Amino acid sequence: MIVAISFTSFAQKQTFDVVSYALPKGWQELKNEAGIQLSITDKKNASYAIVVITKATASTASATENFNNDWLKLVKSTVQVNAEPIMQQPTNENGWEVISGGANYADGANTGMATLLTATGGGQMVSVVLMTNTKQHQNELLAFLNSLALTKPAQNEIGNATATISNQAGKPSVAGLWCDNHLETSGYYNGFPQYTAGYFRREYLFKDDGTYIFRLKNWSTLMKEILFAYESGTYVVQANQLIVIPNQGRGEWWSKKDNNASLWGNRLKASDYKPEKTNYIFEIKYYSGTDSYSLILNPKKNTERDGTYNQNGFSYARSRTGKSIIDNPPGFKTSLENK
Repeated sequence: MIVAISFTSFAQKQTFDVVSYALPKGWQELKNEAGIQLSITDKKNASYAIVVITKATASTASATENFNNDWLKLVKSTVQVNAEPIMQQPTNENGWEVISGGANYADGANTGMATLLTATGGGQMVSVVLMTNTKQHQNELLAFLNSLALTKPAQNEIGNATATISNQAGKPSVAGLWCDNHLETSGYYNGFPQYTAGYFRREYLFKDDGTYIFRLKNWSTLMKEILFAYESGTYVVQANQLIVIPNQGRGEWWSKKDNNASLWGNRLKASDYKPEKTNYIFEIKYYSGTDSYSLILNPKKNTERDGTYNQNGFSYARSRTGKSIIDNPPGFKTSLENK
């Protein structure tokens, strides 16, 4: 089992988010917004070794809960693991509680070994996954593990990781720009998601005067056209309810230009998008580990704006800069321009 861990200094390290590491010679590196994947494959004998480092995310769970959750999400959801992981003794490294364990897995006709390390500290957590179906890269994986280091969490981040934003009246305030950006995947390779150039973006701008702007843009590699939707109206906050009342809005299909995810083609036709008044159960959380806010909206039903109902609600991240993540089609104007 590859879980002999020593967080020590190592020459020529690279850094991703809160994790630094040494990239094994000859390995490929693929970064995206959710994490980084390091890999090496041998097509002749179908062998491979893969390392995935996730981006640190806010968490109020215990170290054990974080490990168990990521074992299900990162390991058992991608390969067939029939046994519980063999756990190592927890360690404390630079302000983080590190839990690790591993188990054998099956991936089609292949068998291999999966190892998960999860570090919890400062109101956040980060995981590293190793998977290999060969002993060929054993020494490289061990060297990689020994090169791992974590940035020490700030002392004032430790403790309660959630809080509610309040205005002067003591009621939750949603004023600001809130964004949701989901990346498109084309499937899995050796159990890990392969990201395309596509994305699905939604955002709200809630203004202090009680008005709002909502926009949606879907650019998928699996679709010939771009979907854009816009609406504006008023909103009301009542206790834990956020009532969105649109007064205008529309959806449009646009052609793609040069198959470039940043370019617009021509407007083709109107879409079936219909703005609808919606009562959301909402919650605003502050995560001290990442100094970030999330707005959780739960409509308790399917809506045109949100899509298929998710019992956990829909999460939007507060923009630190106030800059929109959605570009308007040619000739379309809102109050978000030049922000």
